[in-house]
Amino acid sequence: VDVPQCPSEAEEREWRKGKKPPRGSNKRHQAAKSPSVTAPTPPTMARLEQVLILDPPVELKFKGPFTDVVTTNLKLKNPADKKVCFKVKTTAPRRYCVRPNSGIIDPGTTVTVSVMLQPFDYDPNEKSKHKFMVQTVYAPPGVGDMEAVWKDAKPEDLMDSKLRCVFELPVDNEKSNDLEASKPAAITNASKPEGPAMPKSASVSLDDTEVRKLMEECKRLQVELVKMTDENRQLRDDGLRLRKAAQSGNPVSSTSHVSLRENGSNALPSLLVVIAAIFIGFFLGKFIL
Repeated sequence: VDVPQCPSEAEEREWRKGKKPPRGSNKRHQAAKSPSVTAPTPPTMARLEQVLILDPPVELKFKGPFTDVVTTNLKLKNPADKKVCFKVKTTAPRRYCVRPNSGIIDPGTTVTVSVMLQPFDYDPNEKSKHKFMVQTVYAPPGVGDMEAVWKDAKPEDLMDSKLRCVFELPVDNEKSNDLEASKPAAITNASKPEGPAMPKSASVSLDDTEVRKLMEECKRLQVELVKMTDENRQLRDDGLRLRKAAQSGNPVSSTSHVSLRENGSNALPSLLVVIAAIFIGFFLGKFIL
């Protein structure tokens, strides 16, 4: 817009007295009312579409547990007839290790990039905000220095693809986490006394084989106890019969006295076995219960 010419002092005084407007005043007011014209902005250059084929194309999935390094692969395929330079960037460089993180892909070939996640304390309620970007550019002829290629590359020649990270836990680990979460509640409920608790011996752990052996020993002792009871009953009957014979005056043969003594001598270890069986049964019942 042209700048209007300024009026003289005489024309300014006449304009104030109400005679005629000073020369150029209308132009000045018209210029003030006219809208300003802004220069048109140049159109932005459309970015090139990614030439590489990414597998996976959108998400990088990491499967736990995350107590050790977890690795996932990213495949970059070059379907073009030119060499393509690539480099991998991330928003969390301290949490990942990428091999290779840059290079050149020949036409029709595929490069596998290993993305390694470092161990960390996984929280299932926390969503991952980590992202990766694969940036590419056509390799110039006779490329040698990769840093120079990226330094000299124009913004409109760059291509990029973005991927987000997803953390997953196996089903078994999720079940174990649920069980661990339910353990405190179960322990709390178990700690509430419902009645008079029987005292139990602590730190007693028996294997199945030991329990089985003890059960067999208990059965054997019970069988012997039954036998000893029968022998004891028979000895009692023999003793009564001998007493009756002595009171009636009938002579008792020496063989009968000898057999009675032998039976009496045999009864003593039998009673010891019975007593041992009772003690073993008592301790066995205490361990099992």
